[in-house]
Parts: sequence; C-alpha cells; structure tokens
Amino acid sequence: MPGYLLNTTSTIICAHAGHAQPTVPNPRVKVMGQPVVTQPAPYVIAGCGLTGTPTSPCVSAQWTTAATRVRAGGMPVLLQDSQAVCTPTGTPLTVLMTQARVRGV
Repeated sequence: MPGYLLNTTSTIICAHAGHAQPTVPNPRVKVMGQPVVTQPAPYVIAGCGLTGTPTSPCVSAQWTTAATRVRAGGMPVLLQDSQAVCTPTGTPLTVLMTQARVRGV
C-alpha cells in the first residue's frame, strides 16, 4: 500500500506518548528539504510516559516493515504505514504527522 515517506521532521510517538527520533537519517536523499529515514536505523525515544510498572519505559524502536520498491542508499525507506517495535516494552510506534508530497510503495 502506498504511503508518504518519513523524513526527519515527521512526528512519531511511542504508545506512551514519548517522542521518537531517527538515529541515522540518509543525508543524500531529501524530501521537502529534510533527509529521509531508512529501515535499518533505529529510533531513540525520549519522554516515554510509562512509569510505576515493573517494565522500563520505551528507550528505542526498530522498524520491522518499510517500502518494498523505494530505496535510498540501497536501504528501504520508511513510510507512514511502516511498523516498528519499541524496546523493552514491545509496543508500536505511531506516525502522527509526516510530509505530504512524496509517496512510496
């Protein structure tokens, strides 16, 4: 299914409202002037609201799905409908906002 490409200005949160940011965006491919993000690079999470439980708050996330036809630097780019799993909670990331010009499959 086509979806908009994620870039460094995309707003992404964990299930507990922590903000997720890419660790290694692709500096050579830009959408709307900002670098796109590819699948292998993990995201770091700051401000996870999970407290008072035996489980630690979300600290990072790894993307499990990405574009099948669009690549940047040989790696699949992330799309608005890509899936990710947070560590150590196992909860998903949610894309709230992204650029709305470039789509990929």
